[in-house]
Amino acid sequence: MTEQSEAESKERGYKANPFIWVIPLILSGIGILMITSTTSPTSFIYTGTPFQMGIKQLRWLGIALCGMFFVYSVPIRIWYKYSSLLLILMWFVSWLPLFPGVGEAIGGARRWIRLPGLAVSLQPGELLCLAVALHVAKLLSRKAERDPLKSFTMTMILTLLAVLPLIAQPDLGTTILIFTVAMGMYVEKVGWRYPLFAGGSIAAAALPMLIVFEPYRMRRLLAWLDPWRDPLNKGFQAIQGLIAFANGGLWGSGLGHGFQKLNYLPAAYTDFIYAAVGEELGFAGTLCILALFAFWLMQTRDSYFRSEDSFKATLIWGISLTILLPLVINVAGVTKMIPLTGMPLPFVSYGGTSLVTMWARVGLLLRLEKDSWFGGEEFDGA
Repeated sequence: MTEQSEAESKERGYKANPFIWVIPLILSGIGILMITSTTSPTSFIYTGTPFQMGIKQLRWLGIALCGMFFVYSVPIRIWYKYSSLLLILMWFVSWLPLFPGVGEAIGGARRWIRLPGLAVSLQPGELLCLAVALHVAKLLSRKAERDPLKSFTMTMILTLLAVLPLIAQPDLGTTILIFTVAMGMYVEKVGWRYPLFAGGSIAAAALPMLIVFEPYRMRRLLAWLDPWRDPLNKGFQAIQGLIAFANGGLWGSGLGHGFQKLNYLPAAYTDFIYAAVGEELGFAGTLCILALFAFWLMQTRDSYFRSEDSFKATLIWGISLTILLPLVINVAGVTKMIPLTGMPLPFVSYGGTSLVTMWARVGLLLRLEKDSWFGGEEFDGA
């Protein structure tokens, strides 16, 4: 069979895996329903529009889907060629929230850029995380197997430099996420040896200092250890989240019938939306969300094993981590398994930047999934 006829045969047999985008669409739909439910009382009182926040999230979903199609249309060779330029650009943009008049302070942190003329904010840390994953995949495809120690050193230096603006904002949650994603990509490529010892030692030394020097992080740590010691202040959010799960039981109180959203549960439509799902849709609803993510992971796994190129395989793995790790961090924080970090639930929590960047990841995965079927260009050692 000639090369041309083989390509035509593949094209006839190729069918895009719809679950890579259908499952995130279902999750986004669940998010819009829960955002509408959890914000309707407040929206009605202050604006007279009970579906205001849900409509805004629906608009963001439209923008996010356009972003997905744009990312999908860009050839992988372009992302590979300009990954370093994209990372440098996102790194400089991540410093902008610290400048007065440009950045916007919310809850004592300056993580957002107020877009002029628009009533929306941009969180550059979300974009930086994707840029780091893209460039680390390129870095590891070039040097990892030939010189594991040098590759690990370069990955560590790159990651530490990348998170500097996030530490200054401060944004410890995204800092930990980027560090973990980079180390996870190295583990996939080489193994556990260096990340386990060197990375673990650096994390063990840095995390205590980052917590001690920021009082609000210490408060979160104490609230995690014993929220009932100060139930009306430090431990209030954690306790109300657990109450929401308890109220929901197995099947939930019903969509729109939750009580915690009536100014009891702070951030019910953002960081704590998983607890709101637990109250209104019950344990069955929360389990359904986890099952959707697990099934989605199985679909990306098929693309990962099908890819014959090191760069593409590592990038698929890295992008999957940038979606699944926030899921784990959010769910573990809301259920009091770890201290709260302010990490949104992917595709579900309210937030334009998070939703757009998550769907950009989906677009990139769809492109990688298509290229893994057809073969495409090889980038190893380029």
